[in-house]
Amino acid sequence: MADDDYWWEPPLAGTEAEHLVGALERLRTTFRWKTDDLDATGLRTRVGASSLTLGGLLKHLARAEDAMFGPKLSGAPLGTPWDTADWDADPDWDFTSAADDSPEDLYALWDATVERSRAKLDAALAAGGLDQLVHLAYSDGRRVSLRRLVCDLIEEYGRHTGHADLLREAVDGLVGEDPPAGWQPKSSWPRLRS
Repeated sequence: MADDDYWWEPPLAGTEAEHLVGALERLRTTFRWKTDDLDATGLRTRVGASSLTLGGLLKHLARAEDAMFGPKLSGAPLGTPWDTADWDADPDWDFTSAADDSPEDLYALWDATVERSRAKLDAALAAGGLDQLVHLAYSDGRRVSLRRLVCDLIEEYGRHTGHADLLREAVDGLVGEDPPAGWQPKSSWPRLRS
């Protein structure tokens, strides 16, 4: 097995930060594989009584990335498109509004958000490591660590990658735990590692 064939794999033996970031990157890659190369119909497919769609998951996880490495990390406000949504009228706007977005826009939104998140996480790790306290705090004033933010995003991806498994199988029968050797996304999303 060549490393280039499975570029999304976490390190075999690394630091805690390398393993946490590696786990996050593997989940990001698996999620992107499960949502990759679909048209609008595929991205809008629902299963059973659930209103979840792959397009809605792409947009929701883009929002989760922006929130985690924006307001929660540094206190920076959320930018476009999140800052113009009427969250009071539709608390699930990220999920529901995806039906109005083109596949190209959904992939571009998620891809760009992940790239921003990577840069912000890399900078935060370099500046203070996993133990540093971030902007997010509980009502009693206790602040959250960067480690907690990364773990929370891993949990978010774990939950929604499971949803993506079921939805993608309903779209075109694609199943599997990992992308095939050498997989690359169809859009412009860059490889995680060389």
